[in-house]
Amino acid sequence: MRNAENLKQVTDRLAADEADLAQSSFTNVNFFTSCFDDCNMTGLAISDANLSGSRIDNANLSGVAISNCRLLGATIDGVAIIDLFAAYRMQKRGET
Repeated sequence: MRNAENLKQVTDRLAADEADLAQSSFTNVNFFTSCFDDCNMTGLAISDANLSGSRIDNANLSGVAISNCRLLGATIDGVAIIDLFAAYRMQKRGET
């Protein structure tokens, strides 16, 4: 994986074990059913991405910011995010 130019020519599956892809950029890439395991994604920026049906498990999400995203059907520990927002809004208004 030393030569990044080779990645442009990949048309089949790519396995990158113990690779350093720091400061890489991926545009118009299909990661359908891909797996990211034991990865350092600190400072990762994701925009205009379809993550529907994805799972995040055993991850450190400290400081993660989510904005302008469709959250219908998204859950945290089995609780619908829209329900969490509704409970938060009720508590904020003092309607417990």
